[in-house]
Amino acid sequence: MKQVNMRSSPDEEQGLLAKLKEPATPPTPVNKPPTRLFGLPVVLVAGLAYCVASGSMVILNKHALNPKSFNFTAPNALLAFQCALAASLVKACELLGLIKLQPLKKDLVFVWFPVNLLFVAMIGTSFYALQHVGVAMVTVWKNVSNFVTAVCDVAIYKKSYSSQVWATLALMLLSAVVGAYTDLSFSWSGYIWQIANCGFTSAYALYLRSVMDKVAEHTTNKQKMDEFSMVYYNNLLSIPPILVLMFFFGEHRTLLAQPALQNPTFLVVALLGALIGFGISFSALWFLSQTTATIYSLVGALNKIPVAIMGIVAFKEASNPQNMASIFIGLMAGILFVVAKTRGN
Repeated sequence: MKQVNMRSSPDEEQGLLAKLKEPATPPTPVNKPPTRLFGLPVVLVAGLAYCVASGSMVILNKHALNPKSFNFTAPNALLAFQCALAASLVKACELLGLIKLQPLKKDLVFVWFPVNLLFVAMIGTSFYALQHVGVAMVTVWKNVSNFVTAVCDVAIYKKSYSSQVWATLALMLLSAVVGAYTDLSFSWSGYIWQIANCGFTSAYALYLRSVMDKVAEHTTNKQKMDEFSMVYYNNLLSIPPILVLMFFFGEHRTLLAQPALQNPTFLVVALLGALIGFGISFSALWFLSQTTATIYSLVGALNKIPVAIMGIVAFKEASNPQNMASIFIGLMAGILFVVAKTRGN
């Protein structure tokens, strides 16, 4: 849950699926599933669904949080709504017999809750960053979390990466810094939130990787928690901490007086964002089941390009040649990073 999602965005929650699981080649089933859907290869339809869902999630959240759109100033309330709806829809899928979830157990909740706090911090900081930073620059800066994760991998887990990987990571970092320096709409508060988001995204990925084996000791089948249960736990357990944030930032006093809540367009945007955030969970898993983790990651990196362009056009984000060049280099570095890391593996 590319959460499962900008909310559980693909770069954040959904993008972790490829890191946590590199699926082996499955045995050939007796009854082969259909290879075409709507006259197109299933893998292509799954990939398009994932790209459209993840891209739409970013654009819709930016639209909802952009001060120039609706002037909605309660991002934690919007996040709470999205989490509540996602948890409800996942539970409804279980009740309909479509999926099976790990039941809520005290010991499992206790082990998972630290992961959940990092999840809330990751998604929350992305919401605050989106309020003040353009979509294109948010997209470029999300690559910085790869750099932080790689450094922590070396320091904590004693991993090693090839010189090509480090070169692409350095290029990502350089493009992000130059992009911020040449950003005509630069906002200190926005970039501070974005830097915090990079840190929390890396912390979430690293801690989730380390805690999965501990979680397996408390699941009913003694296996690692499946992705649907992760989506359910993350969204359901996020609600109490988010409510605390709402009180901390004073949103509980101003929420009902927000003019945006009387705007039908805002309500539609908020609802669509929540539904697509839920849909990302399934589209990401569907696409990953149809292809390899490498292709999944590569498509995610390529998808940042149209998302960045859409953000610039849709929100009329001010730019200049230097800033556009840094964005392009950063996005290309993201693609080269996937290729270099795959070769290194």
